[in-house]
Amino acid sequence: MTRATRNVLVVALAAVLLAPLAGCSGGTSDLKRELEEKKKRPGTRIEPLPEIKPYESFVYDPSALRSPFQPSVPVVAPGAGGVRPDSHRNREFLEGFSLDTLKMVGTLRQGGKTYGLVQTKDGLIHKVLPGNYVGQNDGRVLNVGDSKITVVEIVPDGLGGYMERPAAIALANN
Repeated sequence: MTRATRNVLVVALAAVLLAPLAGCSGGTSDLKRELEEKKKRPGTRIEPLPEIKPYESFVYDPSALRSPFQPSVPVVAPGAGGVRPDSHRNREFLEGFSLDTLKMVGTLRQGGKTYGLVQTKDGLIHKVLPGNYVGQNDGRVLNVGDSKITVVEIVPDGLGGYMERPAAIALANN
């Protein structure tokens, strides 16, 4: 390679490397003008930092609390007092249906009594009064109202005994 060729290559290489920088050298006048306009505008108020609430520590003292591994009600030995289903009474017809399949369809006042009208899943309508039994969990009707029939069921408590559970048959919106 001759000296003249080498000089031409050096000049060509320098031109290639400096060409991208040529675009950055000019055209800053509009940028400077916009910057001056921004400096002339009045400053805006800076929002204050939000107030930080101090940390309040909490001391957990479980000594006065019930253990989560103990029953919340005293355990009654099976067979000892408490609520139990009456196994000697005669079963009523509506006890053959689950309580959630029964629908209240209205009331009937007859002879000074208010009957609840209950429809079974087979479409038949039956009259109930307070004291009648419905559902499969020894549900006894407590009250017949205009919009619901209040029932109390006797269900197993999971500890070998039984407990009462309130339930209702609501008026159907048909």
